[in-house]
Amino acid sequence: MDVQPFGPGSMHWDTAGEYRNLLVAGSALVLQTMHPAVGAAVAQHSTYKDDPWGRLNRTLASVQKWVYGGTGGLAEGRRLRELHKSISGVDEYGRAYHALNGEAWAWVHLSLFERFVTLNRYFGTPYTVEQQRRMYAESRQLGAILRVPEREMPEDLEAFWRYFDTMIAERLEAHPTALEVLAVLRGTPAPPGLPRPLRRLWTPVGVGSGEFNHFVTVGTLPPAARRKLGLRWTARDERRLRHIGHAVAMLTPRLPERLRYMPVAYHARRAARSVRHVERSLRSA
Repeated sequence: MDVQPFGPGSMHWDTAGEYRNLLVAGSALVLQTMHPAVGAAVAQHSTYKDDPWGRLNRTLASVQKWVYGGTGGLAEGRRLRELHKSISGVDEYGRAYHALNGEAWAWVHLSLFERFVTLNRYFGTPYTVEQQRRMYAESRQLGAILRVPEREMPEDLEAFWRYFDTMIAERLEAHPTALEVLAVLRGTPAPPGLPRPLRRLWTPVGVGSGEFNHFVTVGTLPPAARRKLGLRWTARDERRLRHIGHAVAMLTPRLPERLRYMPVAYHARRAARSVRHVERSLRSA
C-alpha cells in the first residue's frame, strides 16, 4: 500500500504538534477507554496510573513521528502494530479482547479526529465544514499509516459523524478504566516542560492543576459520553470553560513558534523551511 507521509501544507502539520493538544489529551483517553476492548487493554497493560505524564509523553512522541517524521512516520506505524500484537486477554466480565481488534484499533485513531474538531471549537477557531472535510481526509491518510483496516474507516465526513454518534450510543460504556482515568487526572499536576505562558493558564487562580485537568476533560467530552459516565456539567461550568478557551485561543497565535509547538514539531517545521529556502535559492541562482 502506497501511503504518503505528511508534510508542510497539511492541516496535521500545523495542528498536531501544538501544546494546545494537551487540553484534550485527557478526554481523548477517556473516550478511547470507554470502548470495552480498549478499556480492558489499557487497564491490564498500561502505565497510566503510575506514570500518567510519562505515558502521555510517549504517546505524543509517537503522534509527532506519524506527522513530522516523514518516511519515519510510516515506520512508526509499523512499530505500533507490532507492539500491540501481543496485547490480549479477558476483561473482568469474561469478554475476550485483542488490541488489534479492527473496531477498537480504528476507534482509538478515529476518535482523535473528533478531538481535533473539539479542540478548535473550544480553544481556537472552529473548523468550517470544508476544513473538517480536509482534516478528515488527512485522518484517513493517517489511518493508513497506522494500518487501520480500510473497512473500519467511514468514507467521508458525513459517514464519520454517523459512525461517531453510533459508537457512543451503542458501543461505548461507562468502563471502569475510563472512570479511573478521570480519577487519576484529578490528582495529576500540570505537564512537565509546559511553556510558562501556558502553565499560567493551566492553573487558574484558586484552582489546582489536577482539578483543572479534570474540569477541562469533563467539559470537552461529548455530552452523550458525559451522560453515560454519569458526570455532572452545568451551564455555569460551560461558561467558565468557554472563558478559558477564549484566553487560550487569543494567546496561542501570539506565542513564538518554539513555545507554541512541542520540540519535535518545532524542529521539523524549522527544517522544512530551511529546505524550502535552499530550494528557492538554487532555483534563482
